[in-house]
Amino acid sequence: MKRWFTVTMAAAIAAALAPSLSAQWPLRPQPGVPKGPDGKPNLTASTPRTPDGKPDLSGIWMRTERTEAPGSQPAGRPPLATFGNVGAGFKEGLPFQPWVADLLKKRANAFENPDALCLPQGPLEYHLDPQPREIVQTPRRILIVYESNYGLRTIYTDGRRLLPQGEPQPYWHGYSVGRWEGDTLVAESNNFRGALTGQPGDGWLDGRGHPFTDALTLTERFRRVNFGHLEIDVTIDDPKAYTRPFTVRVEQVIVADGSEMIEFVCHENQMFLKLTGRAPG
Repeated sequence: MKRWFTVTMAAAIAAALAPSLSAQWPLRPQPGVPKGPDGKPNLTASTPRTPDGKPDLSGIWMRTERTEAPGSQPAGRPPLATFGNVGAGFKEGLPFQPWVADLLKKRANAFENPDALCLPQGPLEYHLDPQPREIVQTPRRILIVYESNYGLRTIYTDGRRLLPQGEPQPYWHGYSVGRWEGDTLVAESNNFRGALTGQPGDGWLDGRGHPFTDALTLTERFRRVNFGHLEIDVTIDDPKAYTRPFTVRVEQVIVADGSEMIEFVCHENQMFLKLTGRAPG
């Protein structure tokens, strides 16, 4: 078994314990959750909307555990991505530039994964992490709070344009602007700080280490298809790392039982560097 898989699985096991920690919080039933005849949340009920008629993306969301065989997705729909491999749904693999294969060999032990180093994860790692995330929707911005590594992302929906690469200060989560196309929120992002600059943990799209660079433009299309389900189609356009853009789908499901997010401060008990013999001193 490859060492990267062992380390990644150890991280995944630790992350998977997070739901049990949520039991420390009292459940606080949320108002407005539709119920079926059995009294349980009706996840297929109609999509909630804000006062201006837009779909309301607010809520606490978990990734789904659904998987599919490579190439088996319906015609016209992007393949599903996984936390460990965003290209898992492509029969032919991702369209790498030639240098990427050598980088993936260097990253095979996963020691430099940003999650293992308590750094902010890459954009698809955050979407696919087994820990929850909360979306807070306001008229001028949308906030996404990630329980994993306590990440906070802002998508501006106040009409501003996406600034050229290199103009704003780079952001760990990218500089993001959003607009509504019908019932779909389209978010575009660039200027990622966590791109390839030679530093540990830079530019990881997933647990396997598929890279992104400072040329990345990320386009996400968020659709709340009903009360309980969120679909996010993510397009990676990074000509330094890939020969063409590609799109994958992320599926998330609402947390409707009243559970709340918990505080997760990775550096509070960071033992990974010590355990791998790389701690200073």
